Amino acid sequence: MISIVHSKQSKWLLCLGIILFMLGLIIGLFIPILKNSRMGLSAHLEGTLNGMFLLIIGIIWDRILLSTQQLKWTFYLVLYSSFANFLAVTIAAVSGAGKMMPIAGGKDAGNLVEWMISILLISLSLALITACILIFKGLLKYLHLNK
Repeated sequence: MISIVHSKQSKWLLCLGIILFMLGLIIGLFIPILKNSRMGLSAHLEGTLNGMFLLIIGIIWDRILLSTQQLKWTFYLVLYSSFANFLAVTIAAVSGAGKMMPIAGGKDAGNLVEWMISILLISLSLALITACILIFKGLLKYLHLNK
C-alpha cells in the first residue's frame, strides 16, 4: 500500500520534472547569445534529460520500497542533484566558466564562479550516486516481494 507521503512525493517529482524539462527547452533558445554556446547546449541537454529523469522517477516512485526516512532522503537527493546539475552548467554557459568541464569549452572565470560551479558539480555527483543506490535498493526490495 502506498502512503500519502509516497503519493505526494511522486506528484512533486512529476511536476518538478516538467518544470526542469521546460527550463531546459527555454535555455536552448538562448544558446546563440550565451558566452559559451557549447556549454549552453550542455545546459539545454542537462535540463531536458534531468527533467525526464525526474519524470521517470516520479512514475516508478511507488515501486521504490524504502523506509520513510530513506524515501525522504532519496526524494531530496534526486531533486537537488537534478536542479544543481542544470544550475551549474547554466552558470558556466552564461559566465564562460567551467574549468572542471573542459570538453564543453569551459574556461577559468575567476575563483568565486569556479568555486560555485565546482561545489555544485561535486555535491550533485555524490547526491545522485547516493540516490541511485537507494533507488536500486528500493527496487530490489520491490522485485523480491513481487516474485
